[in-house]
Amino acid sequence: MTAALAPIPNDFESFWMPFTPNRAFKRRPRLFARAKDMHYTTADGRTVIDGAAGLWCTNAGHNRDPIVAAIKRQAEELDYVPAFQFAHPKSFELASRIAALAPCDLNRVFFCNSGSEAVDTALKIALAYHNVRGEGTRTRLIGRERGYHGVGFGGIAVGGIVANRKMFGPALGGVDHLPATYNREQQAFTKGEPDWGAHLADELERIVALHDASTIAAVIVEPMAGSTGVLPPPKGYLQRLRAICDRHGLLLIFDEVITGFGRLGSAFAAERYGVTPDMIVFAKGITSGSVPMGGVIARDGIYQAFMRGPEHVIELFHGYTYSAHPLACAAGLATLDVYRDEDLFARAKKLEPFFAATAMTLKDLPNVLDIRTVGLAAGIDLASRPDAAGLRAYEVMERGFHEQNVMMRIAGDSLALSPPLIASEAQISEIFDKVGRAIRAAG
Repeated sequence: MTAALAPIPNDFESFWMPFTPNRAFKRRPRLFARAKDMHYTTADGRTVIDGAAGLWCTNAGHNRDPIVAAIKRQAEELDYVPAFQFAHPKSFELASRIAALAPCDLNRVFFCNSGSEAVDTALKIALAYHNVRGEGTRTRLIGRERGYHGVGFGGIAVGGIVANRKMFGPALGGVDHLPATYNREQQAFTKGEPDWGAHLADELERIVALHDASTIAAVIVEPMAGSTGVLPPPKGYLQRLRAICDRHGLLLIFDEVITGFGRLGSAFAAERYGVTPDMIVFAKGITSGSVPMGGVIARDGIYQAFMRGPEHVIELFHGYTYSAHPLACAAGLATLDVYRDEDLFARAKKLEPFFAATAMTLKDLPNVLDIRTVGLAAGIDLASRPDAAGLRAYEVMERGFHEQNVMMRIAGDSLALSPPLIASEAQISEIFDKVGRAIRAAG
């Protein structure tokens, strides 16, 4: 047995773990002590390949030397600056770099600290935008069934994952939802964007007719719904949404917390699909998970709508203590350098066919109902146990960690695979081979 790399805590009780069955975890913990590139090292010294880029975020891999060095330098130079009424140079540099990656006139960046904060920020900007333009009746927000937009009250209101909503009351009022884009009968075992489903965007016309466009502020969707089990958009779906929003004066928000920074083979999914939203929500990959950061990229016209009135008056009463934190900005700049210098977005695009073909080798395993792939992301649906929905996927995850030395994500009885963009073909094959073994073992 390899010597332990870090002390194993003797009391698991104090930490109330998020999105985790606490009692089951604490009976049989899954603890990591180190990470580098494509791998974690457990507290007892085992090497585990990362099939999920942490939580969809370590796109450049773990503990990359240039990112670590940038964080260290920044911590030694400047630890904190308030973003209210003051700033530091790297916040402007990073905003400019992000704006240069975004399509068209998406060139105004508002920083926060997570995807959840970024979603709520985008929703508030949308409401305020209509207000400052004299259309304050536009207060309704439209999300989508099976959508995930973080855990703020705004995010769970427009989100469409039942378990994330049911315990917390009505959240925001005046919210409606588009139907989910997934239909297993029509789309099973699709590589890339399914042919069936573009017409589902037309449900937005029905919602507009029900509520009237004068009451609707914005529509928010994930270009690819990730947390619900990897649902790529049907061909033409996002284009139809854009056209309907334009027709009725609705803002279109893309939640690219997962799809941003290379996951689908381009800087943003908006580029892959040739659709320019009014705002892009980002987080996760901006720092490759090294320091918390998120933000919103808004079109220039949205920003300019607020730039009226006396210059000494705050235009948007919104922000966070740690917006544009110096360490996060340093990490973000170094991460963008790694993406550029190693051409990781193009690398992901080149790997996509191999990744998809390898994922589909699991098609005939017992209890596999569907596999979906797009970019470097795959969702695998498993048949639920008759007496316990979600238990089969949980057992696959456990066996993957303890027996196969692979990490994966689960959502209900779906598995999600999304390795760092630095993964080699051999490592992609290793991930799916180990996941396949775990599926067989779970039965």
